[in-house]
Amino acid sequence: MQPRARVTTLVAVVAVLAATVAAGVASLTADHPPRPKPRPGAPPLVLDLGVRADREATALRRAEGLYARGRRAEAGRVFGRYRSLQALVGSAFAAWPDGLDEIAKIAREHPRSALVRLHEGLALFWSGRSEQAVTAWRSALQAQPDTASALRAEDFLFPALPPGRPIFVPGVAPPAELARLPPAAQLRALASRAATGGPTDRLLYGVAQQRLGRSVSAERLFARAAAEAPNDAEAQVAAAVGRFTKADPSRAFGRLGPLTRRFPDAPTVRFHLGLTLFWLRRPAEATRQLRLARAEAPGSPLGREANRFLLALKGSGTR
Repeated sequence: MQPRARVTTLVAVVAVLAATVAAGVASLTADHPPRPKPRPGAPPLVLDLGVRADREATALRRAEGLYARGRRAEAGRVFGRYRSLQALVGSAFAAWPDGLDEIAKIAREHPRSALVRLHEGLALFWSGRSEQAVTAWRSALQAQPDTASALRAEDFLFPALPPGRPIFVPGVAPPAELARLPPAAQLRALASRAATGGPTDRLLYGVAQQRLGRSVSAERLFARAAAEAPNDAEAQVAAAVGRFTKADPSRAFGRLGPLTRRFPDAPTVRFHLGLTLFWLRRPAEATRQLRLARAEAPGSPLGREANRFLLALKGSGTR
């Protein structure tokens, strides 16, 4: 499976699970919360393998696919060949529900691993212990915030919001020659350009970090680009978008709002304001901002992106 397809599949899994989590977390506020009741089936695996393409990563991705298709015994045999944290978590889940105690043991041994605490939360949630699951997910987000596992934990802590976070969309594309490289080589090339180049190079590397779930690294890169280019709308918008968190979205909005006045003709401001509003489930306002972005530069890459997003909103019935 191609990386982009894998990301799309993961987002779909998280979106479906978020609805289930919302019901479970809502029960915590009831006057008399229900007694723990295990959920049917097995919890999902959301292993963070990034751009790894080594033999183990390839095997673990195959095992993750087997697990997702319900072939847990086969997946368990593959996971059992390795001793990484991803493999240990996979083995425990493949033995579900017998793996619950093993997950608890792994969590005691690796309390600062976002990957482990995320899956501890999933195991607890699936066994009917929603309150303990929330505690585990909070630990995942606090322990290693610069990981994809932490962002998945954030999704489950805020199930009423769309999964993930807004991704900055630059007005320039990465160098064409990078498209011919495998993902790991692309990342190294972007890192090298960011280390020796200018603000645009740091923006492009920041976007790559965002897509890998490394939100803290992305925020730092965007902030540096903004400091180096104080009069550049793209850099300032990226710095604002990089500050977004579901716990405190005002960190982003407090910067984006004033940028509409400072850069009134820059479509990037309106586009990303609309994108961020969508993440707060305010589709009417998001649509208005995206239309403004499209009108300001209808033929530009960002204008076309705004149009695609508007079409997606229309198709989903959220406008």
